[in-house]
Amino acid sequence: MPDAEDVRRIALSLPDTTEKTAWSMPTFRVAGKMFATLPEDETSIAVRCPKEERDELVLAEPEKFWIAGHEAQFAWVRARLAALEGEDELRDILADSWRQAAPTRLLEAHPRLGLPAGGPGEFEG
Repeated sequence: MPDAEDVRRIALSLPDTTEKTAWSMPTFRVAGKMFATLPEDETSIAVRCPKEERDELVLAEPEKFWIAGHEAQFAWVRARLAALEGEDELRDILADSWRQAAPTRLLEAHPRLGLPAGGPGEFEG
């Protein structure tokens, strides 16, 4: 089961990522733009997620994903660390959120980051 230290290690391994305390919790930012937080007791993470995908995730896996009331109007979703299938799933979630916050220059420099294995760009030159 991934924990807060796994979140920190994986998030900080992503390009141009820094950790900053905000609202009394660790937040992770790419080029200054927040893409993940470790709220409350650090048993969950909050990440960027388009609202339509977020709603599908919550309906499909309510034991894993939920929407915090104060984040409902924003494109963020929470994930329970104990419900994740392991470090690979955590890495995928964090990388996907990173891609949503990263500037174009970083996305172009790391085209495969956050994409599933075998996905677009996997077999480039």
